[in-house]
Amino acid sequence: MERGGSVYDHPEVFERYVRKRDASAFDPNHVMEEPAVLAELGDPIGRRVVDLGCGDGAFGAILLAAGAAGYLGIDGSRTMVEQARRRLEDTDGRVVLGDLEDFTAPPGSADLVTCRLALHYVEDLHPVLDAVAHCLTPGGRFVMTVVHPVITAHDNRPDGPRTSWTVDHYFDPGPRTRPWFGSETLWHHRTVEHYVQALLHAGLTLTALRECEPVPARFANEPGELARRRRVPLYLLLRGDRPA
Repeated sequence: MERGGSVYDHPEVFERYVRKRDASAFDPNHVMEEPAVLAELGDPIGRRVVDLGCGDGAFGAILLAAGAAGYLGIDGSRTMVEQARRRLEDTDGRVVLGDLEDFTAPPGSADLVTCRLALHYVEDLHPVLDAVAHCLTPGGRFVMTVVHPVITAHDNRPDGPRTSWTVDHYFDPGPRTRPWFGSETLWHHRTVEHYVQALLHAGLTLTALRECEPVPARFANEPGELARRRRVPLYLLLRGDRPA
């Protein structure tokens, strides 16, 4: 069973992932989750950013182009790290290979920390969130997204586009085996309440909870896709600030 980002080190998995990501202008990561993350992060100008589960570095390129003073990306996939290093070459971005569970950083070394769609791969949230709170400057922001718990609770994924969803065993946290781009991976299901309590336990102040509702303007000329994306939440976003 693959752990975290290492599933993308299989060439066929990575190729399928890239094909799916680039297949549609209405990919929900781009038109739903990413805009919500950017809105909650705020202006990155002059800010030092740590990006946990950075993937291929595309988000790092966005933040550096917007004026971030520095960027550190961390990912558990060698393939993703190689892609990110190439993408961020000749920038102020740096990318390292590492498991999120092992993340540590000096106190006050980051102004913004992001973790997009990676924490549902982590078995124990508390050490990761404690490390995030430790490295943030007073007043610093942490923005995280995960696959929404109504999705991670139970999988009835069809071969084609999903037309129905089943929520079952919602209050039973724990591992769930998932088919993933021709392989299998392990997600850890938690309720919304579990995520919020973990954030508060780390000493962060909850300042936003969003479900990345689809915005009609981003689905221009695709009313069917908009209607489908409005049926069930795909993402949960939490923002936690370190008290000033």
